[in-house]
Amino acid sequence: MSRKIIYLINPISGVRGKSSLRELITRRTKEQHIDFEILPTNAEGNYEHLRGLIAGQQVTDIVICGGDGTVNAVAAALRGCPVRVGIIPMGSGNGLAFAARIPKDPNKALDIIFSGKASLIDGLMINDKFSCMLCGIGFDAEVAHTFAKQSKRGLQTYIKVTFRHFFTGKCWQFGVEPGPGVEPFVTEAFFISIANANQFGNNFTIAPRARLDDGLLDIVIVKKMNKFRTLWAVLRQVLGGYAIKRNPGKPSIGKVLYFQTPALRIVNSELAPLHIDGDPTKTAAVFDVRILPRILELIQPG
Repeated sequence: MSRKIIYLINPISGVRGKSSLRELITRRTKEQHIDFEILPTNAEGNYEHLRGLIAGQQVTDIVICGGDGTVNAVAAALRGCPVRVGIIPMGSGNGLAFAARIPKDPNKALDIIFSGKASLIDGLMINDKFSCMLCGIGFDAEVAHTFAKQSKRGLQTYIKVTFRHFFTGKCWQFGVEPGPGVEPFVTEAFFISIANANQFGNNFTIAPRARLDDGLLDIVIVKKMNKFRTLWAVLRQVLGGYAIKRNPGKPSIGKVLYFQTPALRIVNSELAPLHIDGDPTKTAAVFDVRILPRILELIQPG
């Protein structure tokens, strides 16, 4: 099949110690004899114009050179569109790329663009906002809001911000309606993660059993407890220690609730903060969340 690729790249991005990312893409794509174009990313995150380019120029692939925020913005514009989407991870966390086993090295990521297999993955809606990977309410959203204000980004800064908030962070009260056939419940929690992928980013796994294409949301609720127990509980969850609960609202259930559902409602009366795919987002008093099955064709390792 003849291919036409549009690469979306930040004009100032580069490959450390090597030629610029633009030069690398140009050289590698020409070697493959594939028609391509390089366009800049959009600071406002508006990519609706891509649909017209796809239809008018017979574009087969959109490749995003960026982090989870850019990936989410492009995926939101292209969901349901007949085009393959690739990722060259360039962000701080790169959660969706890592969940799909796409390496951070641009050369290796390009190998997957050229020879990988495209398959449909799910997305999700939280109220009227799209997410392709992960939403968080509470602690991790506080971290995202603070991290976005830092003059220096990167993993080291993220770790510093995380530890600062961990020791000063509060808990919030939530009402949770897990879906059909499951009793609603009220709980105090440090955070709630709503995951379509198993990643927070940087290979930090919060929902070990989450899959990009299973038609289910993986919900992780870390309930109120002392900081030492919280740290241990999160570590145990990351290592896959908690089983999926069939009845998460049962009073005897432990301090971490892990369950799956295609949809749920969360009452957020104390207005705990929200992030969507790592980007700080305006919160709400109620979140209606639902899976969007098989709406994006992602290029992954074959």
